[in-house]
Amino acid sequence: MWNSLACSLSDHPVGKDLQAMRTGQRQNKGMRTRLGCLSHKSDSCSDFTAILPDKPNRALKRLSTEEATRWADSFDVLLSHKYGVAAFRAFLKTEFSEENLEFWLACEEFKKTRSTAKLVSKAHRIFEEFVDVQAPREVNIDFQTREATRKNMQEPSLTCFDQAQGKVHSLMEKDSYPRFLRSKMYLDLLSQSQRRLS
Repeated sequence: MWNSLACSLSDHPVGKDLQAMRTGQRQNKGMRTRLGCLSHKSDSCSDFTAILPDKPNRALKRLSTEEATRWADSFDVLLSHKYGVAAFRAFLKTEFSEENLEFWLACEEFKKTRSTAKLVSKAHRIFEEFVDVQAPREVNIDFQTREATRKNMQEPSLTCFDQAQGKVHSLMEKDSYPRFLRSKMYLDLLSQSQRRLS
């Protein structure tokens, strides 16, 4: 009897609405669970150590207080140090803006390309990944810069991303970098490296 009632309900518009509500509730619960996991992100040093280039303990032992302190000298000093890049990347992930650094790094790697065939394919890959409107990891650049970069794609060269890369560098330097220097992650890292000395 219940089976026949369930079958007749699923054929009825009200029954279909009930089924859709149940499915929607299950999907919403799954989404809340996934979003709940994201909300547990923090900018503590322990989060940073999970993504260091080497094993965390060895990497922290290699990182001197002097090196970590020098990251505050300038944004370019931070970007020139592999642990500085790793720490900054971890911080940007907590802000959901790591695409800016990933784009900047991709441009740096792109500039080392020597093969013309590879240059064209790499340029299009970077453009489609970061610069194009609605790109999967779209960076925040103005319309004129985006359009200038799009025109550069007609004949890609080693300098075709220079304007966009400069804008992204400037944005990170003025916006994310100062917040990184004030972050618990960076301050924890400094104190941990100082504790190792004492």
